[in-house]
Amino acid sequence: MKNTSIAIALLACTTFAHGADIEMRIEIPALDVAEYHRPYVAAWLETDEGQFVANLSIWYDQKLRNNEGERWLKDMRQWWRKSGRTTQVPVEGITGATRPVGTHTLTYSTQASPFSELSPGQYQLRVEAAREVGGREMVTVPFPWPHTGTVRFTQSGDSELGTVQLIITP
Repeated sequence: MKNTSIAIALLACTTFAHGADIEMRIEIPALDVAEYHRPYVAAWLETDEGQFVANLSIWYDQKLRNNEGERWLKDMRQWWRKSGRTTQVPVEGITGATRPVGTHTLTYSTQASPFSELSPGQYQLRVEAAREVGGREMVTVPFPWPHTGTVRFTQSGDSELGTVQLIITP
């Protein structure tokens, strides 16, 4: 299977209580397959111990009849266990339609940002993707909070996700 990486940059550029700007980049590879469906994607925050903190973004098919797209959210298994079972979708500002290959931007307001509520400590950005007639993958990006200098945390996936970056700028 040939992979051609095309970046989907989710930019969450907001000033938070700790005075930081956050940029999250998620790379979704374009796959050379016979039947391609846009992936469902969930991004959320956890403590270093794995305790769910907040959802950042959830993409799923919102155009299916009778909200049928919600039925397949459980295919993002890790997210489903941490938050999905109790999340009533749609959630204003968090849920959205699946995205085509390309670059997409998200912006969080200063007052509504989950990062503004973080206590100092170790956290994990988790990004999970699941695709119909395709695979599943989760990438975990550990990071300490807060930071005094600009830092970039990067992890890479193998198939459904490419590079996932979290960039914090004070």
